[in-house]
Amino acid sequence: MAELLLEILSEEIPARMQGRAADDLQRLVLDALAKAGMEHGEARSFVTPRRLALVIEDLPERQPDVTEERKGPRVGAPEKAVEGFLRANGLTSIDEAEVREGPKGASYFLTRHIPGKASQDVLPELLSGVVTAFVWPKSMRWGRHRQRWVRPLHGVLAVFGGRALVGTLDLGAERHLEFGNSTVGHRFLAPESFETSDFADYERKLRAAKVMLDPAERREAVEAESKELVASEGLAIKADGGLLSEVVGLVEWPKVLMGTISETFMDLPPEVLSTAMRAHQKYFSVEREDGQLANRFLLVSNMDATAGSDLERNILSGNERVLSARLSDARFFWDQDRASSLASRVPALDDIVFHAKLGTLAEKVSRIQSLAVSLSDRIAGADRDRVRSAARLSKADLVTEMVGEFPELQGTMGRYYAINDGEHPEVCDAIAEHYAPQGPGDDCPSAPVSVAVALADKVDTLAGFWAIDEKPTGSKDPFALRRAALGVIRLVVENGLRMPLADVFRQAQQAYTESALKLSLDSDALVEDLLSFLAERMKVALRDKGVRHDLISSVFAVRRDDGQPEDDLVRLLARVDALQGFIESDDGANLLVAYRRAANIVRIESKKDKRAFDSSVDEALLEDKTEKALHQSLGAAQVSASEALQDERYAEAMVALAQLRGPVDAFFEAVMVNVESTELRENRLRLLSAIDSTLSPVADFSRIEG
Repeated sequence: MAELLLEILSEEIPARMQGRAADDLQRLVLDALAKAGMEHGEARSFVTPRRLALVIEDLPERQPDVTEERKGPRVGAPEKAVEGFLRANGLTSIDEAEVREGPKGASYFLTRHIPGKASQDVLPELLSGVVTAFVWPKSMRWGRHRQRWVRPLHGVLAVFGGRALVGTLDLGAERHLEFGNSTVGHRFLAPESFETSDFADYERKLRAAKVMLDPAERREAVEAESKELVASEGLAIKADGGLLSEVVGLVEWPKVLMGTISETFMDLPPEVLSTAMRAHQKYFSVEREDGQLANRFLLVSNMDATAGSDLERNILSGNERVLSARLSDARFFWDQDRASSLASRVPALDDIVFHAKLGTLAEKVSRIQSLAVSLSDRIAGADRDRVRSAARLSKADLVTEMVGEFPELQGTMGRYYAINDGEHPEVCDAIAEHYAPQGPGDDCPSAPVSVAVALADKVDTLAGFWAIDEKPTGSKDPFALRRAALGVIRLVVENGLRMPLADVFRQAQQAYTESALKLSLDSDALVEDLLSFLAERMKVALRDKGVRHDLISSVFAVRRDDGQPEDDLVRLLARVDALQGFIESDDGANLLVAYRRAANIVRIESKKDKRAFDSSVDEALLEDKTEKALHQSLGAAQVSASEALQDERYAEAMVALAQLRGPVDAFFEAVMVNVESTELRENRLRLLSAIDSTLSPVADFSRIEG
């Protein structure tokens, strides 16, 4: 058994691609080894900005021998069939094949024993094939090379059993990269090449050459140094996992330094400071104990700058100068934007297209405003005038200089500019919050005005894209409609809003038909499709919280008395919660078993008789006391459950159903359904069918598994 070490050295790999690339390299090599019949031990992959590395332990020195058996034509088959078999297998005579008897007569068979090749002969071609076929999200060609890679390649280190593999990577245009056992360290701190014999030696020499191979180690180093630096001044790092992951992918030898922000910029909004540092410079923001932004920032250098050294001072002063220039631009934008009110910017939205088929942003704002005002009547505490103002101003900051430079600040800057204009605090907050929630980890608005505008924005988006048939397909969702749907769900559920969403979507679609766009819509069909889409998103959200998918489906399958799908999300969730508690109880589990037994009997007999047994039970034909008791219990449960459902007392509805367990069990113990009397048999089938009709207003029990 031997160890395989592979390193692919290149120019800097974009940080966002590194993690997936390391995983892909390991997967592709392991798949190729499996195809070659080579078992192996533990495999580990690593990535730095300049290198992809893979180590695989316990690879065999040789491929295993393989016995290959091929079946040929039957004995006595036409001569052409025999000749084809000989040609395909390199035989000169059919006598070289073996004859075997089979169920359909004798046939020719060829058995070959193929000895395994030495691993050192197999691996070069295998690894070269993996690199050649490697797929990046974006790749390039350089020079006259045919090979594509994310950035230009510099070398391939391939060591097996302590020795370099003999092989090449064909770059095209008669250019090759020879496999070898040498690589280089840090680009600036240790650029000299060195040879290596195994992974332990490779990792040790890389560290000496100022390269931390493991991304997890680099991450831990950045976190530890950052905490130590800020703690020394009684400060704290503003958490930013995304930036941390990106920075770890930018350096091979991380060194954290703390710089200073000029006091002249500290009166800028903290979000402007943080965004300018994060977006352009990849700096971490630092906070004081009270949560306010401190005039400090952290940068992660790729140089070994010791504390107090000239190198440290040069790095800090250079970065502070660059940051000052960035913040001077932000200061200019801030002053320029406040010179004009948000309201004065609204007409400029006429010049921005929201979507070619859905009009301009100005038209969208008009629809949001109308819908949000209507929704305010259904949201306790939502002032109509403030909702109207917030909706009208919600997109106005998109035409400001600051948002043009930092799109991440849309909404946030609108709030600051609205405050500057003297707008009501609820209006200002609603402008900032109307994009939320934008993901499962994002806070959901709870202020009434904010909820109305945020909900109107997302409903308008969904209604519009459904109207032009631009729905998500598979993994593609270019307009983030799944996120919009989850936003609607969270706004409704987390704020306990009791509103018929079908009417809300219908009103949103009507705004499109009445607008200058004049979209022609089948409103009822589109609304039902939209509700189905919302239901699917809700199922996903509930499954993520551990709710069984079959219980969700069983409740969502129930329609209202008017035959329409349920569109009150709060009511749906309450039903799911009550059903889960019921099914997890002994009575619920046993009743489910009895229900299935009854449903199976009715289904089989209905198929046999080619008719349904859904008419009323004839009480005069009830002979056995257990079937009389079941009939009475079904009637009582139906009344109790119906009253409880009407008052939305779902737990009580489940209690009413639980009373059926005993009568149903007793019926099956004492009564035979398929008796000789046709009248008696059909009446008992109708009685069993009544079990389903009693349970169905609560949930579709046929969809429940287990």
